[in-house]
Amino acid sequence: YGGLPRVLELQTHQEKADYLNNLFHNTYLKDVMERNDIRNDEEVLDDLLNIIASSIGALSNPSRLSNTFKSAKHKNISSEAIRQYLTYFEEAYLIREAKRYDVKGRKYIDTPLKYYFTDMGLRNSWLNYSQLEENHIMENIIYNELLRRGYSVDVGVVTDRTGGANVQKEIDFVVNDADKKIYIQSAFQMDTDKKESSELASLILTKDFFKKIIVRMDIPHNFYDDNGIFHCNLIDLLLGRVELF
Repeated sequence: YGGLPRVLELQTHQEKADYLNNLFHNTYLKDVMERNDIRNDEEVLDDLLNIIASSIGALSNPSRLSNTFKSAKHKNISSEAIRQYLTYFEEAYLIREAKRYDVKGRKYIDTPLKYYFTDMGLRNSWLNYSQLEENHIMENIIYNELLRRGYSVDVGVVTDRTGGANVQKEIDFVVNDADKKIYIQSAFQMDTDKKESSELASLILTKDFFKKIIVRMDIPHNFYDDNGIFHCNLIDLLLGRVELF
């Protein structure tokens, strides 16, 4: 149900769901339309929010979203129009844009980007609680928590050139606090060797000495593994029981 204060005063699922649904439609969405003088594109805004809410943490950009409208909705919405609508959502504090950062090249990658919701209760309510994928929600929650603490947060990219390959691998978050930096990977579960190898690979590929953290929900206590990577329980992170820097 997210972190809006009023939610804490409500008791039942229906009370909370109704409150969040009304708030989203009658305050946030109404404000976006009135502030930006949008009169005939409410259906487009609804569709765009559906796409963003259904794919939190997925790589995207206005061009890709425009293509999605063409293929899935059979609507021709220009990438520039979508870019403007996304800006409106950001200005209304509904979503945030996370840029990608080339860890070894030490430069930003313009596109694609990631979009996260500022409040998971609003996101879940918009989708009528039909898509509660724990791994994606966890990633969004960690992103919000890092921003709440005042850190600068990007999505990391590192290239694997092993054996002549040229494969980009992702680090969920590159977190900066002034001149200090850490890498954070969100992994709801690491219950197979393949999953463990996948989550560790991008962190190991950095080949630097910045602190590396994997946030998980399937461990009872925190520990360092043989690679020097810190495995941290999500609840301990959110309750401030561990120091990141």
